[in-house]
Amino acid sequence: MPAADAATTLLTVDGLSKQFSVAGTWPWQRRRLSAVNDISFSIAPGETLSLVGESGCGKSTAGRMLVGLTAPSSGRILFEGRDIATLSSRERRALHRHVQLIFQDPYGSLNPRMTVGELIAEPALVFGLADRHSVAARVSELLGLVGLADRHADRYPHEFSGGQRQRIGIARALAVEPRLIVCDEPVSALDVSVQAQIVNLLRSLQDRFGLSYLFISHGLSVVRHLSHRVAVMYLGNIVEIGPKGAIFARPAHPYTQALLAAAPVARPGARRSRAVLAGDMPSPLNPPSGCRFHPRCPFAVERCQREVPALTPGDDGRSVACHRWRELAAAPAEAPTLRHAPRTARLLALYRSAAAASGSRIGIN
Repeated sequence: MPAADAATTLLTVDGLSKQFSVAGTWPWQRRRLSAVNDISFSIAPGETLSLVGESGCGKSTAGRMLVGLTAPSSGRILFEGRDIATLSSRERRALHRHVQLIFQDPYGSLNPRMTVGELIAEPALVFGLADRHSVAARVSELLGLVGLADRHADRYPHEFSGGQRQRIGIARALAVEPRLIVCDEPVSALDVSVQAQIVNLLRSLQDRFGLSYLFISHGLSVVRHLSHRVAVMYLGNIVEIGPKGAIFARPAHPYTQALLAAAPVARPGARRSRAVLAGDMPSPLNPPSGCRFHPRCPFAVERCQREVPALTPGDDGRSVACHRWRELAAAPAEAPTLRHAPRTARLLALYRSAAAASGSRIGIN
């Protein structure tokens, strides 16, 4: 799917930033932590944009800003061209129906005092999409959509497995008929076989209802299976964004190359080029000058230390924030490619086999 343009954009994020005030050594000392720094992207109807990067890079903070759980420090979020910051309270409440969140933790995201039926019915009743006469039928329909049975409506969350709880979370998000779902690492806490079922369920629901996803993950195999486009984040910045095929086939930014090259090889003893990173990610309390990646980049030059690189568009639909990426792309050295480790290869095989066996209906795990 091509990148979203102005005529087909569902969601546009323009220069979004978030800073937190953090306590210092003494109570009167405050420091600024830049969690998200001037990021921009768009999502088209029916598209999946994956946001990937190391833990602490700002992925989840960006997702929480989109659903209104965290207020941005600056920048704009436009839904169908309307800046949500300019909406009235009533209009913003109506908008939140169309943008929903699936949490990472299927154990902590469900109220243990409510039955599954009550959890799914509540948002439909709050937004007036069902009444007390029709809500039971609506709950039954939603349970069926996510591969659960009517009998599960009277049970409590603690009676279900992790994968089943995530299905309940998906059903709850679907109850308000959203157009965009922010998936905040929805499969990272699940077993490999269950991950395959949940990812295939998300794809099936997208095909059926034309849903758009912002899929936040650090699992490259999941991202490769589900995405149309990929955005790579490092220390609060998007360093590369573009079509999935282009990024996985030939990553342009040195950090993207290192992420893909770090995936284990399925064949023992196999050799390949590998981009090795030195050191750890710097603290967002004291980010480096210039390009934030330059202290760990094997290709950094003096310019990288003093100038912040802008996202520069390429001719294959991608944009890269690197001063030297065109020069490095033209170099004869082979770029690192992603090969599948045994666990990753098994995961991809499970995605395909589960999809082929189940069609549009995913079985209960």
